[in-house]
Formats: sequence, C-alpha cells, structure tokens
Amino acid sequence: MGSNGAGTLAYIGVGSNLGDRIGHLRDAVKAVKQLGGSIALSSVYETEPFGVEDDEQPMYLNMVVGLRTLLGPSELLEELLRIELANGRVRYRRNESRTLDLDVLVYGDVVVEDHELRLPHPRMCERAFVMMPLAEITPELVVPGTTKTVAEIAEGLADQGVRRIGEIAEVPAVPNVRNLA
Repeated sequence: MGSNGAGTLAYIGVGSNLGDRIGHLRDAVKAVKQLGGSIALSSVYETEPFGVEDDEQPMYLNMVVGLRTLLGPSELLEELLRIELANGRVRYRRNESRTLDLDVLVYGDVVVEDHELRLPHPRMCERAFVMMPLAEITPELVVPGTTKTVAEIAEGLADQGVRRIGEIAEVPAVPNVRNLA
C-alpha cells in the first residue's frame, strides 16, 4: 500500500451538520480532487451526532473519499484544514457542530503519533459513520496498526444510527432527512 510513483493512497473522512450540508460535501469532494488522483467516493450517510452531550446538534452527513496523493501526511492535513476554513469551519471546542469536517483517516500504511497528526485516525475504528462508508470503498483494507480489515471492524460495531441516503450526485440539495440545520 504505502508510497509509489503514483502517490500514496489516503482516505479522508468528510462530514457536515451545519448549513447546506450536501453542498459542503460536494465542495469538499471538488477541493480534495485537486490534491491527488484516482478518487473513490463512498455513498453519503446520515448520522446522529457522535460523542456529544448537546442533544440539539443537527444530524450529520458523512462520507469517505479515497485518493492517491503526492502530498506528505502533514501537507495533506494542512490542505484539508485550508479547505475546511474556506467552507466556513470555525473551531471553538471539540465535537461541536460544523459546516465541514475533514479528517485524514488512513495514509498508506503509515502510523504517526504526534501532537498535530495521528494516523490512522485514533477513533475511526469506534465510529460506524467512518467505518461503514470506508468499508463500502475498501472493505479488504487492513487498518494500519491492527490485524483487522475495515469490513471486519465495521461489522463488529454496534448500531450507531447510521443510515445510507445515496450517492453524492443523487442526493438533492435539500435532502429529505431529519433535523436539517
């Protein structure tokens, strides 16, 4: 898996629960396409807010994008933060509502643990809203640092209220989903 002449295969988690959620996902996909080639897109999933105490948070739309990139892991993270900012992302506190959230989930077979970047994403294997779309596009991928495939991890997760709503091109600008922001 790692680096080769075509770049490194990376998977990016994409989410939004504020404003034009599907519009933010579409903008993110367009921007991420500029960072590499061979894009793979999961379906869009509607999910309950995860790991928050605020019952008033709107529902999230989530998906995963896969790409080959020549950017290093830190450079990729910097570009994703720039894309978030361009889409109105404001950071006040952890797990708050957001217009756009982009996370590097997996970057080749790289394992990184520093204060700016942890790979694979440290909580991804606990989150059905990450593992279900990731399993859709790369079920046989073994998560670096584990011995399990993405599909095995996804199958072992409890029901977390994740619901597939369709391909990004099929989802209307104002999808018929609960709790629109």
